[in-house]
Amino acid sequence: MATTEGFVPITRAYLARYYDKYPLPPLPDAATDLAARLRALSADLAAVAPIAPDEELLKQEAASIPAHKIDENLWKNREQMEEILFLLNTSRRPVALQQKSTPEDSEIVSKLDDIEAKLKDMLKKLEQFQLKNADNVFNTVMTYMPQDFRGTLIRQQRERSERNKQAEVDSLVSAGGSIRDRYALLWKQQMERRVQLAQLGSATGVYKTLVRYLVGVPQVLLDFIRQINDNNGPMEEQRERYGPTLYTLTKLVLAIRLYLHVSLARYEQRKLEEDDIAVLQQAVTIYTEEFVKFTEFIGEVFVNAPFFISAEDAGAADARKSDEYKETIIPAGKTHEVILSVEAVNSYIAWDFSLQQGALNMDIGFHVEYISHSGEKTLILPYRRYEADQGNFCTVSAGSYKLVWDNSYSSFFKKGSGDTYIALASHSPGEQDMYCVHMAMATLPTDERLIYTEKRSVL
Repeated sequence: MATTEGFVPITRAYLARYYDKYPLPPLPDAATDLAARLRALSADLAAVAPIAPDEELLKQEAASIPAHKIDENLWKNREQMEEILFLLNTSRRPVALQQKSTPEDSEIVSKLDDIEAKLKDMLKKLEQFQLKNADNVFNTVMTYMPQDFRGTLIRQQRERSERNKQAEVDSLVSAGGSIRDRYALLWKQQMERRVQLAQLGSATGVYKTLVRYLVGVPQVLLDFIRQINDNNGPMEEQRERYGPTLYTLTKLVLAIRLYLHVSLARYEQRKLEEDDIAVLQQAVTIYTEEFVKFTEFIGEVFVNAPFFISAEDAGAADARKSDEYKETIIPAGKTHEVILSVEAVNSYIAWDFSLQQGALNMDIGFHVEYISHSGEKTLILPYRRYEADQGNFCTVSAGSYKLVWDNSYSSFFKKGSGDTYIALASHSPGEQDMYCVHMAMATLPTDERLIYTEKRSVL
């Protein structure tokens, strides 16, 4: 049994420093461009035949903002790959493609077969990644458990629980449940695992004593599992830093599925054109190649990530502050925006802010959006309300990135976000230009004046 003496759960500030050692390589611009191109091609096909209700739902999902959680996006990608493979099943293809009626049909069949093979391989790799990651987390936790009959009982209980969950999935499939139904159940089961962990970590009184001493769970582990998946907990650092790349891949696979769905449904009226299927092939190639890179990268980050750190390290990480600041007021009913013009991919945008609290606890809305050169807007970080937050991500496209602090819902209180920094890094090999703007926004009792002190430095 590994000792936890002198350790505390990983903090978000420490995790940020850990992730600094693992910069995620940016996606090629084509990932975003191809998704937009496929959505446009799908819209054009509405002229051949009206969009059906199921196609309209898929169209809305392809245009929507992906889920914020990393693992939820991984499940969503698995679901979309299975849906696409279902579409590409030989028995479900248009009759002309099944019979290979013309040389043109035969050529299209060959290209669809290639797409099918790539996605089957990617789906298998993703399934293996998720299983391996779940086992790694469980085995790491078990190193802090008693290495006697109690540890054996915990392992047996987990195996029994997973068998019951699989039986529930099998029952749904036997009853005719769709792929979408199955993945909704799989995600529900995943959330149930989290709730059980949170309840264990939040146990109090006699139950907490039983958990800690009878089962042998160290207190620091209880603290860890209680807060690890909080919305503003340590894993939020992971979501904000690596999430945007995964969100882009999620939107790409949804666009692939949408186009395949509407184009195959209208194949008898309009066959796939050579240029269009070339776009589809390129999209699938980039999607599968980049998804493999992402899972390999994130797998390395996960397997090396610490669960616990010394109290001294936690204090040192949390003590990082800046002497250079900008102080501003966000009046009730107003917003404050910072717009960054990014000329190249692989730049870093970061923030770190907090509200000065008084007698009443206050929060402020915050979100980040991307504005392309053509003016199209994409939400990078969904709107949520915070007392404090920090995070960063690597840009995947050139354009403008807008950080918005929103106090529009407040009728009485002026609010502010503090100690904020925004960083941009060049993509030149071997060097990093970091342009920092430090801010501290405070609530002042009497006026709405803006106090501004800015320092720009090249690190």
